[in-house]
Amino acid sequence: SVLVTGESGVGKEFFPKIIHAYSLRKHQGYVAVNCGAIPADMIESELFGHEAGAFTGAQTMRRGRFEQADGGTLFLDEIGEMPPALQSRLLRVLQEREVMKLGAGRATPVDVRVIAATHRDLHALVAQGVFRADLYFRLNLLQIALPPLRERPEDIPLLAAHFVHRAAARLGV
Repeated sequence: SVLVTGESGVGKEFFPKIIHAYSLRKHQGYVAVNCGAIPADMIESELFGHEAGAFTGAQTMRRGRFEQADGGTLFLDEIGEMPPALQSRLLRVLQEREVMKLGAGRATPVDVRVIAATHRDLHALVAQGVFRADLYFRLNLLQIALPPLRERPEDIPLLAAHFVHRAAARLGV
């Protein structure tokens, strides 16, 4: 597991893609999830999947993001926003290497490299009792701390060029 930390806007989302692209897992899936953008009542189904009939509106079986990334890399952006109730389920997946879909009778094995990122101070959240210490240590096997852009102005033209190329590709220019 890798934990990428730094202020908002420093480019934390680039490192998981680079790690994946230069790894033995590069031919398998790369799946990114923004934990802060998914409502708390939906993130469990999003990450772990669900069986048909597991809850109201679950008409068909759905593979979660862990299964979609099986053999590859799962990027959990804004992990510091993950609800405390879900942190224990995430820890179990990291330890046991299997996911239990909502409404399922048995677990599904998964082989996923997890890379997490946050702009929050997870160590402080652990001290406050908001983030699980065991999950923090499981995610923080290798930490990449990115300094803010104000401390590395030489990177600003590179980032600007990246975003210009990305916008041009979207616009077909």
